[in-house]
Amino acid sequence: MSLPILTAVTDSVIEAGLVSAFDRRDLGVTVVRRCVDLPDLLAAATTGAARAALLSADLRRLDRDALSRLTASGVAVVGLIAPGDEDAERRLRQLGVVAVIPADATAEVVASAVVEAARAVAAMAGPPALPPAFSEPMAGFRAFTSAADGAGEPGELPAMTEGQVIAVWGPVGSPGRTTVALGLAAELAGLGRPTLLIDADSYGGSIGQHVGLLEEAPGLAAAARSANQGLLDVPRLAMLCRDLGGGLRVLPGISRPSRWPELRPASVETVVALSRRLASFVVVDCGFCLETDEELSFDTAAPRRNGATLAVLGAADSVLAVASAEPVGLVRFVRGLAELREVVPHADPLVVVNRLRGSVVGGDPRREVARAMVRHTGREPVALVPYDLAGLDAAAASGQLLRDIAPASPARIALRELAALLAGVAGGARRRRSGLRRAHR
Repeated sequence: MSLPILTAVTDSVIEAGLVSAFDRRDLGVTVVRRCVDLPDLLAAATTGAARAALLSADLRRLDRDALSRLTASGVAVVGLIAPGDEDAERRLRQLGVVAVIPADATAEVVASAVVEAARAVAAMAGPPALPPAFSEPMAGFRAFTSAADGAGEPGELPAMTEGQVIAVWGPVGSPGRTTVALGLAAELAGLGRPTLLIDADSYGGSIGQHVGLLEEAPGLAAAARSANQGLLDVPRLAMLCRDLGGGLRVLPGISRPSRWPELRPASVETVVALSRRLASFVVVDCGFCLETDEELSFDTAAPRRNGATLAVLGAADSVLAVASAEPVGLVRFVRGLAELREVVPHADPLVVVNRLRGSVVGGDPRREVARAMVRHTGREPVALVPYDLAGLDAAAASGQLLRDIAPASPARIALRELAALLAGVAGGARRRRSGLRRAHR
C-alpha cells in the first residue's frame, strides 16, 4: 500500500521532479497534496489524509511549534536542504527533524526516507512527539546528510553526562515553591554540584528579584524563542543564564504573567533537555496550575496556559511537591497532589513540608504534620522546613541567598539536608532518615 504524503517544497522545480517521479514509478509513496505554505501544510495534516510531510528547510515560519503540531497529527517530517548547507541541516536537527535529505538526492532515496520516518512515528510508544533536543540522524541515512563530509558522525554531539532535573511544584496558595527551589539549588551548588535554577512559573515568577536581578533579563523567554526557531544550543543557553558564582546559574522567568504564550511547551522541553548538559542538577520552579481544559474553548490547536508547567513535570527526573504547614495549606496540598498524580501519572512526587511551626499545628509539629501526610497522602515527607521568618525576610530584603545571609537558619539547615539527600551524600541522607524516624515516634 502506497504511503500518502504532503509536500511543501519552496523550489518548484525540485518539487515537480519528485512528484513526477513518485507518480511514474512505484516507490511506495503518493503525494496527496502539494501545499503552498506552512498554514496550508498544517491544515492538511489535521485532516488525517497523510502520514508524512516532505518540506524545505527554508519554508517560511517553520519552527518547533509547527513541527510539534505535525507530529501530534501523526505526520512524520522529512526535511530537504540545499546540498552542502550545514547550517540548514543543523537548524532542522535542533528543531527535532530526524530525517534530513539533500535536495539533489534521488527520488528513491527521498521516498525511502519518507517511508522510514513514517514507520518511526507509527512505532512510537504513546502520542507521537519530537525529540526534546538535537536529533540524531535516522538509521540508514547518515551518509546522505551534508555534515557527513566533515569529521565525525553527522549530527553527533560529544558524549556528555546529563544532569538530573528536579521540578518544584506546589498547589495554589503560595506554599513556598520559590523558597524551596532557590534554597535547594543554592545548597546543591554548595555541595560542589554545578546547578542551574530555572524560573518556569508562568503566573508569578520572582526568582530574579529574589537573587537581586532587578533589570528585566531575557532568561527563559529568550531561550524558548531560540528553541522554537531551532537556534538554541548549550553555549547560547549558557549565555542567557546569570552566573551567581559558586557553581550556581539562574535562568530568570517572564516578568509579567501576560507573557505566558512565549513559553511554548515544546520549546520549554528543549530548554530543559539542553539544560541537562549545562549542569549536574537542574532545579525548575513550576507554576501551581495543572488545568488542561483549553480544548473546551478552542476548536483548533489551543494555546496551553499551563503548558510550561506540564512540560517540566513530564520531563523531570524528580518532582518535589511543596506543602505549607497550616490547616488550609495542607488541605490544598492533599487535593492538589491528587490532581498532580492524575495529570502526570508517571510522577512519583517527594513531599516537602514548608513553613513548619508549632503555633498553627500544636504539639510536636514535626510529628503531627508527618503523621497527617502519611494518613492523607500515603507519603512520608522527605523534608520538614521550619518557618524562619526573620532569616527569610533578611534574604528577601537584601536580594541574597538564605545560605549567605543566615547560614545558621533552621530553614537553611533543612534545605541543606534535602540537597544532600537528593545528591546522594551519605551523611545528609542519614540525618534526614533519622529525623523522620524521630518525627513518627
